[in-house]
Amino acid sequence: MSSPDQKDETQNLTGKVLIAMPGMADPRFQRSVVLICAHSEEGAMGLVLNHPLPEIKFTELLEQLGIDVEDTARHIEVRFGGPVEPARGFVLHSVPEHGDDPEGRLRIGSALAMTSTRDILEDLARGQGPEDAVLALGYAGWGPGQIEAEMLQNGWLTGDGVEELIFGAAHEEKWQLALRAQGIDPSLLSAAAGRA
Repeated sequence: MSSPDQKDETQNLTGKVLIAMPGMADPRFQRSVVLICAHSEEGAMGLVLNHPLPEIKFTELLEQLGIDVEDTARHIEVRFGGPVEPARGFVLHSVPEHGDDPEGRLRIGSALAMTSTRDILEDLARGQGPEDAVLALGYAGWGPGQIEAEMLQNGWLTGDGVEELIFGAAHEEKWQLALRAQGIDPSLLSAAAGRA
């Protein structure tokens, strides 16, 4: 018998990380770690955490947007957030655990949020704004039930989001760190899937 609350059995993945399994078919997501920023029955939205875009400079993007860059401007790393709307920017940043969220800020956890408004870019250009921040261009998106289907096909492993994966650690180490945080030895997982 199914209960009226059957929809509640689907886990909300907001604030979790998706770790690409070795057999990930989509080359854009191979060895990716993705932070899920929003998840509902309508779909999911996330940002890739470990694919930097070193050829794109934050200050150059600000200048293209007509934002004055001061000498005190923060050095903000630019990353590939995902293949959807690659010209759109999202600032993933730390926030105080308590307090109100202004319009345009999506709180992901108690001390983490995503903002896509011009205000945060202007603050960063003046050397102000959140203590920890990265800029992601584009995002990863899934339609209704799509992320759950990909997980059932062994495309993704879920885990808890770790601040080190977002703002610390070398990008080439994040996939292994995310797996180890879940108690999985990456070398055993890779060996089981085979290597080319």
